[in-house]
Amino acid sequence: MSSPVHSRRKLIQGALAVAAVAFNPLSRSWAATAEPGTLHVPDFDGQLLMDAGTRAGAADDFGHIVHRTPWAVLEPGSVEDIVKVVCFARTHRLKVAGARGLGESHSTHGQAQVEGGIVIDMSALSTIHEIGATSVWVDAGVRWNALLQATVPLGKSPPTLTDYIDLSVGGTLSVGGIGGQVFRHGLQVDNVLEMEVVTGRGELVRCSRLVNRPLFDAVRGGLGQFGIIVRARIRLVAVPPRARTYTAVYTDLPRFLADQILLIEGGRFDYVEGSVSIANGGRSYQLEAVKYFKPGAEPNDAALLAGLAYQPGTLQVVDSSYYDFTNRLAPLIAFLQSSGLWEYPHPWLDMFVPGAAAASFVKQVLDQTPEAEMGGGPILLYPFRLDKLTAPFVRVPPGRHAFLFSLLRTAVPPTEENVAALVAKNLLFVDQLMRVGGRRYAIGSAPPGPGGWREHFEPLWPAFQAAKAAFDPDNVLTPGQRIF
Repeated sequence: MSSPVHSRRKLIQGALAVAAVAFNPLSRSWAATAEPGTLHVPDFDGQLLMDAGTRAGAADDFGHIVHRTPWAVLEPGSVEDIVKVVCFARTHRLKVAGARGLGESHSTHGQAQVEGGIVIDMSALSTIHEIGATSVWVDAGVRWNALLQATVPLGKSPPTLTDYIDLSVGGTLSVGGIGGQVFRHGLQVDNVLEMEVVTGRGELVRCSRLVNRPLFDAVRGGLGQFGIIVRARIRLVAVPPRARTYTAVYTDLPRFLADQILLIEGGRFDYVEGSVSIANGGRSYQLEAVKYFKPGAEPNDAALLAGLAYQPGTLQVVDSSYYDFTNRLAPLIAFLQSSGLWEYPHPWLDMFVPGAAAASFVKQVLDQTPEAEMGGGPILLYPFRLDKLTAPFVRVPPGRHAFLFSLLRTAVPPTEENVAALVAKNLLFVDQLMRVGGRRYAIGSAPPGPGGWREHFEPLWPAFQAAKAAFDPDNVLTPGQRIF
């Protein structure tokens, strides 16, 4: 039996542990205010970092707009570390942001940050465990670029890739993962076969379409609300070693959109995207389409381009290796990083626009978007087929087709006033988007107001709430999305 002194000491220690966690009225979350070492943390295979520099680095993302400082950053040495840290956070009423790939571009408004909680640096888990004939089993911190470097020499590739491939597997699977191959293969979340997930209950669960299907469907594109993806089995497809890229310019928006739909319905190309250029008060639209091929079996250019109404004299054709095509943004990124523009604020906006409303909605937004507001950033515009999408919580418009319409702004000048004005413009556009039945792609800088997430997920909002109650009942995970 414990002595009265010993029992009193345990009570005092318990009270100190509780006092070390205080409610933060600004973030409406429980935030650790203790000095490092006050709480008894588990023994990790990796390390829990509490120094000011590491915490400050985790209070940033690609947007450079929102800054929420965590209590600590976990560099996990194992999957078990993630289980331990979620259990620890649940016990002490801390929040955890668990899909962070060190400020990658799929977080531009604090989505992967947490005030006074724990950020997990998933890049510490980056092992490619197994490459098979039809799939690859990888840690969630693996970058798509590293994965391609391992699979392309074997003639294999994930079916869908984002344009920027230096993103983590777990990060893109948490939001969707979109690119020019979606019309053929669906989003990246549609090409994951199984996952290991640490739920908000602190349980390590393997899930797939056949096993633990409710968790599988919730986590794919679930914005980190139900579990932390720690490993994933990604589908692989055979790819030829060469890629031929065709670009051509349009001046008529409806014709441009119609030709894009023609191409994704006909299946002539392996990849179809497009972009908008605003310059000197005028607009043009560039088609980008790619055909993969083997040496000695070059594509038939005339057949591929037949019937397209691009401007004569604007067609350009470039051959490259398949890998160089997937990594085509690397020189541009290197320039932006060397020039300092990479560190400017990026109040991005990514929208899914119903196909039937695309021409009028895109014109409406472009009419309100002067060239100076883009800061040199690109405007993406391309269609995909909705029948290829299978993840229920990746919300898209009804119909057969939708367009990704992205304003990938750089705030120039990088002042608080300019950033605030651009975020306000994003919110205006989202309001207009919802009126035509569209949905946001939730990586941008357009934080929903009260009721915004309910509207976004309808009619699945009750199912989203039920999944949260089932898999993260204490609301531990990913507070940066500001959903719950």
